[in-house]
Amino acid sequence: MKRSTTVLLTALAPVSWGTTYAVTTEFLPADRPLFTGLMRALPAGLLLLALGRVLPRGVWWGKAAILGALNIGAFFPLLFLSAYRLPGGMAAVVGSVGPLFVVGLSALLLGQRPAARTVLAGVVAAFGVSLVVLKAAGALDPLGVLAALASTASMSAGTVLTKRWGRPDGVGPLALAGWQLTAGGLLIAPLAFLLEGAPPALDGRAVGGYLYLALANTAVSYWLWFRGIGRLTATQVTFLGPLSPLTAAVVGWAALGQALTPLQLTGMALAFGATVAGQLRAGGTAVRTFAPAAGGAREDRPRTTGPALRR
Repeated sequence: MKRSTTVLLTALAPVSWGTTYAVTTEFLPADRPLFTGLMRALPAGLLLLALGRVLPRGVWWGKAAILGALNIGAFFPLLFLSAYRLPGGMAAVVGSVGPLFVVGLSALLLGQRPAARTVLAGVVAAFGVSLVVLKAAGALDPLGVLAALASTASMSAGTVLTKRWGRPDGVGPLALAGWQLTAGGLLIAPLAFLLEGAPPALDGRAVGGYLYLALANTAVSYWLWFRGIGRLTATQVTFLGPLSPLTAAVVGWAALGQALTPLQLTGMALAFGATVAGQLRAGGTAVRTFAPAAGGAREDRPRTTGPALRR
């Protein structure tokens, strides 16, 4: 499959996540962020486990738990906490620095030297997102800012570790997504019941909203996301993240009647341009990739990217 096709399919994940806000506000019970996170993660994870019919073995029980905690179990509650405590789109602005987090972690864990162009694209993406979603607000809540940074760091670390560890022999991205969603959902479950109490009563609109979140927004999207991590660099994958707040702005304009100002349109163009730039490879840059070795272990092999190796 061509790399451009892989990029486009992976991009469907953050585009789908950009619809979460509209679905949550229009269809779901109010003030139940942890229950919503649980309903997104656990049913989707169990469904993918049933379809994949593969359970972790050996060290992968621990790895799946770690990845599930970083990508789902810690990320969802921290994200919701920041969204409730920060004004306007500040949580999305903090989240848009994810590419810069991944650039740094990729240098430490994957041996990928960051190019100046990549760092610049990350700064431009964050600036563009800020123009789209940031509104005038009062003093920022320190706990909200800390939660937003922690959620971004958690997802970034999970993305890089997913790339570093790869997958065991014979295990596809569908099973890997199922492991992580199930582990993350099991971590969220006690928090949801402890802090929010019994599940709320659900009407038909809420059931439909939760079905959408669990199936299209989570099961399919995370399968595509982890599939993309296996085929692209961690930096390329995370540069698709700004598509989520951009999609949220477009959905708000198209479905909720929210206006888009010229400044917001400028920010969308900047963020989208940075997203495209983040998919470009620098010719002749030495990186280390992690390929499967015998028995499902991972070994790092030097590789030089250049015109001859581009797909």
